[in-house]
Amino acid sequence: MITNTNHSVTIDDLWELWPSLSEDERLEWFDQLSHDDAEDFFSSITCEDQSALIAAMTPHQQRQWMRILAPDDAADVLQLIDDEEMQRRLKTYLQDRVRNEVDALMAYKEDEAGGLMSPRFARIRPDMSIDEAILYIRRQIRDELETIYYIYVLDHQQHLLGVVSFEDLIKASGDKKVSDVMETDPTKVTDDMDQESVALIFAREDHFALPVVDADNVMKGIITIDDIVDVVNDEATEDFQKMGGMAALDNDYLQSSYGEMYKKRIVWLIALFCCTIFTTRVMDYYSNAIESAVILSVFVPLIMASGGNTGSQAATLITRAMALGEIRQRDVLRVFKREFIVSGCLGLTLGVIAFLVATGFYLMGTFPAGDGIYLRLCLTIAISVLILVIYGSLVGSMLPFLLRLCHVDPASASAPFVTTIVDVSSIIIYFTIAMMLLKGFL
Repeated sequence: MITNTNHSVTIDDLWELWPSLSEDERLEWFDQLSHDDAEDFFSSITCEDQSALIAAMTPHQQRQWMRILAPDDAADVLQLIDDEEMQRRLKTYLQDRVRNEVDALMAYKEDEAGGLMSPRFARIRPDMSIDEAILYIRRQIRDELETIYYIYVLDHQQHLLGVVSFEDLIKASGDKKVSDVMETDPTKVTDDMDQESVALIFAREDHFALPVVDADNVMKGIITIDDIVDVVNDEATEDFQKMGGMAALDNDYLQSSYGEMYKKRIVWLIALFCCTIFTTRVMDYYSNAIESAVILSVFVPLIMASGGNTGSQAATLITRAMALGEIRQRDVLRVFKREFIVSGCLGLTLGVIAFLVATGFYLMGTFPAGDGIYLRLCLTIAISVLILVIYGSLVGSMLPFLLRLCHVDPASASAPFVTTIVDVSSIIIYFTIAMMLLKGFL
């Protein structure tokens, strides 16, 4: 347990210790911040941490901190509260208008655009003059708008007609109409769009905020770039964990319980362990060949690494390209052709190196001399490396497409998973080639 003895806590102190503190310790240290520092700190931590902190507070503190949250943040915090009774009580602490906004946001799934948006945005009508629009925006600012960088133009039924930046509005002549300066075909997202798709649109369009509309083009809210930064960070973390050969953690590493860490990792480890058993079985099947030419076993690690490493590279490249929207399902044949050509060049290069390494072993006296076995052994190793580099690259690049076709996250094509699949095949391919080229010598 980490305790504070001097009762003088700064934001920097708390940030440094935060990951290693228990929930009770976090509240203890948080309570010792000054009011202004506490507000700054509370606003900067994740909604998961905000939710856990609020759950540990007294009712008086809960009322205070729930009321400083924006509607979209309050909805996120409430959705993370498992205790339904506490969730209902926390909702009663909100002001009536905020509670209604939160109820509307909680109707959406957490990973949909509707679950990310803020319902507070600047709006004007197309028939307003520029001067009227500026006065109207000034009155709206008191409602704590999410941003006034973009002003959205709506009709009386709240349909999105266009958008104008605040800068363009200020620069325009006061007697002009809003319809004269607005952009009539703004980039927008639907309220049921997946958060990853929203993030890709932000990356492509380079906007600070995007409007969210329903199926009838009625504007529901806006998503700002700071919301998407959190989404991108969470999605990238999840993908990295999956590609490491485990299920994604629900919390930060130090905040995950030992039981959660065990459950998230053991399933994949068992699956990979069982796959590796096949490698052992294959080695046993070719034990006679190994006994006849022990030198074959010396190169098993090199052979397996060649295919496994290439497969991991390809899986990582394709999975990330899919996540960024650079590759779609229809590109499967283009990717296959590209990987076949590139891996062929890589395989030739590594095959030549493998041939030279095998030759070095021969010159050191490792290979038996005479009877033509030296050249055949070198060719066996070189050809195996060439084929396995191509094979590993194709497996690694095609597996994400197969997973997506089966509606599974392509990030599940983890490096350990690809490596294990290729390793089993590597032994079969290696010894099959050896049996063909060394026939009569084994």
